[in-house]
Amino acid sequence: MTVLLTGGAGYIGSHTAVELLEKNHDVVIVDNLSNSSKQVITNIEEITGKKPITYYIDLLDKENLRKVFFNHKIDAVIHFAGYKSVTESVELPLSYYKNNVTSTIVLCEVMEEFHVYKLIFSSSATVYGTPEKLPITEDTPTETFNPYGNTKLVCEEVLQDVANTNNAWKISILRYFNPAGAHPSGRIGEKPNGKPNNLMPYITQVATGEHDCVKVFGNDYNTRDGSGIRDYIHVVDLVQGHIAALNCIEKHENIDFFNLGTGRGYTVLEVIETFEKASGQVIPYEIVDRRNGDVAISFADPSKTNDKLSWRAKKSLFDMCKDSWRWESQLNRLKIYN
Repeated sequence: MTVLLTGGAGYIGSHTAVELLEKNHDVVIVDNLSNSSKQVITNIEEITGKKPITYYIDLLDKENLRKVFFNHKIDAVIHFAGYKSVTESVELPLSYYKNNVTSTIVLCEVMEEFHVYKLIFSSSATVYGTPEKLPITEDTPTETFNPYGNTKLVCEEVLQDVANTNNAWKISILRYFNPAGAHPSGRIGEKPNGKPNNLMPYITQVATGEHDCVKVFGNDYNTRDGSGIRDYIHVVDLVQGHIAALNCIEKHENIDFFNLGTGRGYTVLEVIETFEKASGQVIPYEIVDRRNGDVAISFADPSKTNDKLSWRAKKSLFDMCKDSWRWESQLNRLKIYN
């Protein structure tokens, strides 16, 4: 199978490229390098012994995207490309709508033109807003409180409308919870531009001295230790979920939704404690006020995904911390990315 990965040089896309190449699929990557580096492609080749075909173009560049489809017989697309910072989306909403929503429309137009109808879309648990019941199932009502979440929800709605127009479409929408960790080789991992918005990369950067301490937003939630609870999933498990969705896509309705999570939540303080055990580093932290819009507890019910995709997350929080630290320490030691 030849699989096109949009945003394939990014955090989750690069891990997916490795998995697909190791399973002897052909991989074509489209990435504008807005949140990645050409070095990622080199590292993918080092891990797999195979080099993905790569085009450094923007999805909004329709003519050059058409050339990619013209040059390769694409069988399926996994769509990762998109901005992903909640905070940044509040400051730059038009940029987020243009990049995330318009690019998805352009992608679907080109796919239709070349009769490519298999699509896996990278969505987010952000679309569930503040759920009334836990754990969160795929039937939990959707609502969003920021432009980033809204772009994901709008894309989902666009894809539903697209699927309804033509039964040839086979679309799987994967709603991620909290990806963490890195490839066991330590050669690829999460390297956000600027200050990290997610907990794990922030912790790793505190461990290397890049930041003074982790800010814990609130310790007065109704949880085990007062800090917020989230469902963290190892990036390798997350990628296996994409492979499972790809393998099963012909068996399902022309559009379906799947939660990718473990079904278990950890508090912020538990993540810090586990990272200290996995890395041997001391992680100072500071309790600060809650952030607006944060929910106390969020974790998935992955039973539909477990059943319909024959997939289950296997790696532990300790694994996520250990692999994140291997990646971050090697990143600093070898200066993998300039």
